[in-house]
Amino acid sequence: MFPNSFSIISRRRERAVAIANKASLVGPVRCIVPVLMLGMAFAFAAGSAPARADDTVQLSITMKDHQFDPAELHAPPGKTIAIHVKNLNPIVSEFESSDLHFEKIVPVGSEGVVYVRPQQPGRYNFYDDFHRETQGFLVVQ
Repeated sequence: MFPNSFSIISRRRERAVAIANKASLVGPVRCIVPVLMLGMAFAFAAGSAPARADDTVQLSITMKDHQFDPAELHAPPGKTIAIHVKNLNPIVSEFESSDLHFEKIVPVGSEGVVYVRPQQPGRYNFYDDFHRETQGFLVVQ
C-alpha cells in the first residue's frame, strides 16, 4: 500500500520546523558577524594603506655568461620591488637571495619575475644558486 501523500508532506514540514528551530540561535549571530567584519575592515584600512601596483618599483636584470648585468640594482626604501630577470645563459639558472627570501628558476631564454617586500636601507645579496660564482646586489637607499 502507498503511503498517504498528506503524511509525507506533514513529516517533511515537521522536519523543516525542527531545523528552523535549531537555526533560530544562529539568526542573532548571523546579524552580528557582518557588523564585526565591517568594523575590522575599517580598522585595518585606517591602520595601513594597501600597496598599489603603481607603487611597485620595476627593475630588470639579465643573466649572461654567468654574470648579472647590471651587477647592482638600486631601489628606494619602503617600496615593493619587482625584479624582472632574463636568462641568456645556455643553461637553466636559479635566481635566489637568502637575504630577500626569494628563489626563481629561470629556463634558458626565458624571463621570470620575483617580488620583494619593502626593505629598509641596506645592501642585499642575490645569486644564481646553480652557479654560485654569479653574484649581485640590491642596494636600497
